[in-house]
Amino acid sequence: MKRANIWRWLVAATAAAGVIAGVTAVTTSAAVANGSTTAKPTIVLVHGAWADGSSWSREVSLLQSAGYTVDVAPNPLRGVASDTAYLKSYLSTVKGPIVLVGHSYGGFVTTNAATGNPNVKALVYVDAFIPDQGESIAGLAKGSGSVVEPALTDPASVFNLVPFPGAAPGVADSYVLPSVFVPGFTGHMSHRQAEALAASQMPLATSALGESSGVPAWKTIPSWAVVGTKDMVIPEQAQMAMAGRAKAHITTVDGPHLTLILHPQQVTRVIVSAANAIS
Repeated sequence: MKRANIWRWLVAATAAAGVIAGVTAVTTSAAVANGSTTAKPTIVLVHGAWADGSSWSREVSLLQSAGYTVDVAPNPLRGVASDTAYLKSYLSTVKGPIVLVGHSYGGFVTTNAATGNPNVKALVYVDAFIPDQGESIAGLAKGSGSVVEPALTDPASVFNLVPFPGAAPGVADSYVLPSVFVPGFTGHMSHRQAEALAASQMPLATSALGESSGVPAWKTIPSWAVVGTKDMVIPEQAQMAMAGRAKAHITTVDGPHLTLILHPQQVTRVIVSAANAIS
């Protein structure tokens, strides 16, 4: 291996080790302070719309290195009621305390799926919707300045709409147009990576946009929120209003909607903080 390559490898390895050590130190110090040797909670991660579980790959690695059991739960993206029922069923199989983490639309689903589950001890929202009862994504997006807001009146200006078998009348699968996705979702991510994400979207059924939330879990479960200050999908002001209403512990990050990909260390620290708080 050439000297320059060895140096780059050493720098990268040292940086990664530092992040893992930092997460582990937070976990250990909190346990010592609390005098607790309780088993760590399971961290369940739920991805958002137009994405899949790989969005959480860096957080999974960091959390596992810190000794946590991590599950990346499926989110079918078929609609609020359907996705909530699916996640509720999934969570019923997880034994012991749970820290439930949702990104974007995933936060809408976790808000509903955690209600009534005594094992869910903490909610973490990452650039996410935090709805109250009766609210919908369309309602929360209206007037927010979101890059997807124009879809409320002109869906084709934001989405490529694709029919799917068994869809109800007027319902289609939505894919965000690359011309909206790349500048609106990815921020300062490399153009190549942004284009790859735009090309590999998982579709969201359009019915999800108008479905209302049920009783929100955050009314009885403590919550944490990571707010990207440059988010153009769920703008900072909207996130702060929802997080404040939920009395969440708020951490701001100088990042776009995909904070979980661009700033995994900061996101992981918040998840660990939530886990420490319930241990």
